[in-house]
Amino acid sequence: MAVSVSGSVGALRWQGWLVGLVALAAGLVFAPLGLYVWASGGPGGAGAAGAGPPRAAVEDVRVSGCRVDPVSRRVVAAVEVAGRPGGVGAYVVTVEFREKAEAAPGERAAQALVKVPGVAPGATERGEAVGPVWPAATVPWCGVAGAEFERAP
Repeated sequence: MAVSVSGSVGALRWQGWLVGLVALAAGLVFAPLGLYVWASGGPGGAGAAGAGPPRAAVEDVRVSGCRVDPVSRRVVAAVEVAGRPGGVGAYVVTVEFREKAEAAPGERAAQALVKVPGVAPGATERGEAVGPVWPAATVPWCGVAGAEFERAP
């Protein structure tokens, strides 16, 4: 019985070339995708080295006081802003005024804006938001409803 060795060697050679070409094509298709994920800060990428997604401006702001001005009977909220790393900027804070900390369903609370400019990284700056005239014999609640940060040019 004669076995053809050269035929099986030729078939293996073509299979090797086919595997090599498929690997090369896969590299050409998936390498740019991998570079994109790495550069955009995907899992373990260059953009993810110690830096997560940008922190919401609301996390930098808190209401440190809430009082009724005795002369005007308006609610005044003291706002503290802690500067974020990455540069000086300004915060626009929306403060909400209610009778209770929990909003009642369908209740629309009064709001006021306060701008706190020139907040440096690591610094704490203060501002005041003046709200509506408050009814006598009720204690106001003041809270942060929203905040935006704009980096200074």
